[in-house]
Amino acid sequence: MNEQLKTDPTKPAQRMRAGSMTITLLPWIIASIAMLVLPMIFTNNSALTIMNQMSITIIFALAYNMLLGQGGMLSFGHAVYAGVGGFFCMHLMNMSDFFAAMPLPILPLFGGLFGMGLALIVGSFSTRSAGTVFAMISLGVGELIAASSVIVVAFFGGEEGISGDRTYAQPFFGVEFLQQQEVYYLTAAWVIISAGLMYAWSRTPVGRMANAVRDNPERAEFLGYSARWVRYYSFVASGFFAGVSGGLFAINYEILTEENLNAASSGVILLVTFLGGVGFFFGPIIGAIVFTLLQTVLSLQTELWAFYAGSLFLATVMFFPGGLAGLIMMHVPAIKLGKWKLLIAPYFKTLLPAAIGILGLSALVEMTFHYRHGATGDNEMTLFWTTFDSHTIMPWIIAGAITVIGIGIARLTAADLKDSWNEANTAGGAS
Repeated sequence: MNEQLKTDPTKPAQRMRAGSMTITLLPWIIASIAMLVLPMIFTNNSALTIMNQMSITIIFALAYNMLLGQGGMLSFGHAVYAGVGGFFCMHLMNMSDFFAAMPLPILPLFGGLFGMGLALIVGSFSTRSAGTVFAMISLGVGELIAASSVIVVAFFGGEEGISGDRTYAQPFFGVEFLQQQEVYYLTAAWVIISAGLMYAWSRTPVGRMANAVRDNPERAEFLGYSARWVRYYSFVASGFFAGVSGGLFAINYEILTEENLNAASSGVILLVTFLGGVGFFFGPIIGAIVFTLLQTVLSLQTELWAFYAGSLFLATVMFFPGGLAGLIMMHVPAIKLGKWKLLIAPYFKTLLPAAIGILGLSALVEMTFHYRHGATGDNEMTLFWTTFDSHTIMPWIIAGAITVIGIGIARLTAADLKDSWNEANTAGGAS
C-alpha cells in the first residue's frame, strides 16, 4: 500500500501536478508586474485616470460575472450595489473626525460592506428563483433605488450628488494620495486583491455549486443542495465586490451622482461582461479593458463611439456568444495540437481585408453623420488623418469602393479559412 502512494517525479503527469501551482500563480504575477509598470509607461494624468476607470470596471464586471456567468442570474439593476457603496464611502469622507483617523486604502472595504448589506436584504427575496423572475425583481429594485436618489436627498444628495475630498484621510505610510499615480497604485492593489478573492470564491464548494445550480438546479436540489441558498450566497458576495468598486470610484472621482446607480449603468456592466465572455473568469477583464478604451480613447476621436460599441456587442451576440475570451479560447485546441501555424496565412488573407472593409464602412458612417449634422458651411472633415470635403462625390466613391472590395475579398477567402480551421483543429496529418 505504501509503495502505491509514492510519487515518481520523472513521470510527466506528476511533473505537471508539481508545477500546477506555478501555472496557477503565473497569470497573477504577470498581471501584478504589468500594473506596476504601466504608470512608468503612461505617465500623464489622463492616462492614469483611464487606467483607474479600467481597474474599477474590472472589479465591477467580475462581481457581476459572479451572478451571470457563475450563477446564471441575469441582473438589470446591479449598479445600485456599487452606487450605494460609493455613496456610503463619500459620506465617510465627509465625516471629518472619523475620516481623518482612517487610512484611505481601507475605505473601499466599507463600501463593500455597505453593498453587501443591501444585497443581504434584496437577496432574501430576489434569489428564490432565477430566470425572468430574478431579472424583473432586479430591474424593479434598481429603478426603485435610482428613483429614491432624488427623493432621499440626505443620503444621495439629490440631482447634484455628493462630493468629497480623499486627501483628508490619514496618510498611509506618508502617502496622502495627492497625485493621480498614488491613486492608481491604490486602485491596482484592490484590483489584484479583489480578483484573487473572486477567483478563490469560484473554486470553493459554494462557487462550484453555483455552476451546478446555473446548469441544472433540479439535480442540485436532488443532491441535497439548496439552489436558493447557493444563489443567495453568490448574490451577497457579488454585492460586496460591487460595493468595493463603488468605493474606488468615490476615491478616484470624489463625486457620485444618480448616474452611478441607474439602469443605464447596470446595462453598461451587462454589456461589458457579455462582451468579454461570461463563461470565463478572465472574460469580464477583457470586456472592461476594451469597453473603457472605446469609451475614453475612441470617444475622443468620434461622437459615434457608442454606435461602434453597440455594433461590437451585437456582433459578439450573433457570431461569438462566448465573447472575446471565448474567441481566444477557441484557438486552444489548435495550439495543443501544434497546428496553429496553419491559421496564420488564412487569417491574413481574410481578416485583413475584412478589417479594411470595416474601416471603409466606418468612414461612410462618419461622413454621413458629418453631412447631416455638420454646421452650415462646414464641409471639411478629417478622417484617418486625412482632411477632405465631405460634400463632394469622390470621398464617397473611395470609401464605398474600399468597403465593397475589402468585404468582398473576405467573403471569397472565408471558405479557405474554414478549411484551414478544420484542419488545424483535427488531430493527425501535417502540423
